[in-house]
Amino acid sequence: MDNLTHSLVGAVLGQMGLKKKTGLAMPTLVIAANIPDIDAACTVYGQLSLSMRRGITHGPIALILLPILLWAAMIAFDNWQTKRGKRPENRLPIHKGWLLALAYIGCLSHPALDWLNNYGIRLLEPFSHRWFYGDSIFIIDLWIWIALGLSIWLSLRRERAKVAAWTRPAWLGFTAVCAYILFNGAITGTAEREIAAVLRGGGHPDALVVASPPPLQFWKRDVFWRTGDRYGSASFDLGSGGDVDISGTPIGINDPRVAPMVATSPVAQAFLFWSRMPVARFDPKGRLILSDQRFGNPLSRGQFEVIVEPKPESKP
Repeated sequence: MDNLTHSLVGAVLGQMGLKKKTGLAMPTLVIAANIPDIDAACTVYGQLSLSMRRGITHGPIALILLPILLWAAMIAFDNWQTKRGKRPENRLPIHKGWLLALAYIGCLSHPALDWLNNYGIRLLEPFSHRWFYGDSIFIIDLWIWIALGLSIWLSLRRERAKVAAWTRPAWLGFTAVCAYILFNGAITGTAEREIAAVLRGGGHPDALVVASPPPLQFWKRDVFWRTGDRYGSASFDLGSGGDVDISGTPIGINDPRVAPMVATSPVAQAFLFWSRMPVARFDPKGRLILSDQRFGNPLSRGQFEVIVEPKPESKP
């Protein structure tokens, strides 16, 4: 998910009452909720970063070590302010046990959210390179922003007014978002089952079917399917059901020209390591163009497309 969503989750956890457990609780929760994304620095490598993102910093070793490093940094910061007489008087004392627990809670919320969309996350890295996909929530979900942002604002407002039950809006917002996520998971499951049933009847019994939520319209799904040699698309609406193109198009990835060209391109290799539903084609200039069915939208295609130039022919 986007970093605003991660930050809002950290903040709502604090407003649910966790921020009263120790000093520096709220900043610890918010930073911890974002800290696995330190791997975003690898984007300087361009499309090569597709094979680096959501990997080692989202795996079990990092999820054990990163909260400890954050915990130590927060304690050091508190001590530094204390020695210089700059520690805020209204800050609660540091409870080391609770501070560490909150660092873990915030950090573990990150992969839980990242798993929800169809970009993928390598939850077992470095022990396994397998990608995991939830296919339930679009990577930027405005409805989650609204629910969490509103609940945090209402909770803060009640807290400042010294209302006893100031945590209630945060709890309601958190519960609503959890219910929304479960509801979206059920829509994705329904879409995939219905489209798979149509494909079986149309002669594609073993098709891989992936339903992807579009922006804003959570009741709909963009659906992608593929077999060993063909791929196609479908749409699903919770109210009207699915609509499938069962004819399909050759995926091209099995073309014998593809493998030798990929072998000469580290970017193409990184792309295929990341890609869940790769498609290959050749343009009139003989260039290999690799893309992924999930990101065929014109707005995102350029970020998830690799072009491999043909190797110059050697002169006799």
